[in-house]
Amino acid sequence: MITQAELKDLVEYVDGQLVAKTNSKQRKVGKVLGTLTPKGYLKASVHGKVQRIHRLVFLYFHGYFPLQIDHIDGNRTNNRIQNLREATSAQNNQNRKAIGASKIKGVYWHKQSKKWVATICIRRKNIHLGSFEKIEDAALVATKARKELHGEFARGTT
Repeated sequence: MITQAELKDLVEYVDGQLVAKTNSKQRKVGKVLGTLTPKGYLKASVHGKVQRIHRLVFLYFHGYFPLQIDHIDGNRTNNRIQNLREATSAQNNQNRKAIGASKIKGVYWHKQSKKWVATICIRRKNIHLGSFEKIEDAALVATKARKELHGEFARGTT
């Protein structure tokens, strides 16, 4: 496994990117490291091991690899150190983008009742926050609960 010192000998951090300081078979001095993965992350091979760039940036500044790293803005290619934070799996999920027809995190349409339902997930359990005639009311309740319970990891309405 690469150390912080070894990484700093090989690359320089420039505005969210790692730039080669030495020549190798794979890259020349001045080349920006990273190719896009199918899941939207940037990756590079360092010392024969493929690593995601955001993990290398975190190592560059903090000296260790955490179990998980969260991209605060949800953009997997934004690897500026200000956009990266250590997170648990639950915290990383709390900061995920909304999915589903409503496009509002924690809100979905319930066909049988013909109402918008607000929910939140706590410790792997979905908690029902209420059923509403208007999507705006469900969104308000879901957003308030996320801010209270997920804190800094609560993503906005999307």
